[in-house]
Amino acid sequence: MEPLPLRAGGELPDIIDRYQNMVYGTALAKTNSPADADDVFQEVFLAYFQSRKTFHDEEHRKAWLLRTTINHCRRITTSSWRRKTAPLEEDLPVQFREPEEDQVWSALMSLEDAYRLPLYLYYFQELSTEEVARALSLRPGTARMRLSRGREKLRELLKGDFFDE
Repeated sequence: MEPLPLRAGGELPDIIDRYQNMVYGTALAKTNSPADADDVFQEVFLAYFQSRKTFHDEEHRKAWLLRTTINHCRRITTSSWRRKTAPLEEDLPVQFREPEEDQVWSALMSLEDAYRLPLYLYYFQELSTEEVARALSLRPGTARMRLSRGREKLRELLKGDFFDE
C-alpha cells in the first residue's frame, strides 16, 4: 500500500470536513468547554498542516488526529495558568435538535473525565474498545471497565428520564 500524501492539491479542506466533528467533539468531551474545544480544534489542524507526516492509510491519519487532539486537550486542562484562573462566565451549553439529546449530552458532560471521554469515543465516534484503549493510552481491560462503569453512572444520572426507576 502506498503512503497517503499530506498535501495533495487542496487536501486540507477535505481533511477538515472529514474529521472536524471527531476533533471538535473529542476536544469538547475532554475539556468540557466550547471555547477550549475551539482552541484545540485550531491547534490540531494547524499541527496537521505544519507536520511533514506521511500516513499509510486513513485509519493511521484518524488515529494521529485523535491522539493529537487528546494531547492538545491535556496541555490545556493541565496547564498551570488554567489552575490559577477562574472563568468569568459559564460557557454556553451545546444545543442539539432534540431535547433528549441535550439531556444525554449534559449527563455525559457531568461525568468524570475518566468515564466521559471513553464513552464519547465509543458511542459518538464509534471506536472499538481496542481503539479507545489505544487513543487513551490504556490497556483494553481498563478501557472496557471505564466504559462499563461510565454506562452505569450515566444510567443513574438519566434514571427517570430514559430508564424505569
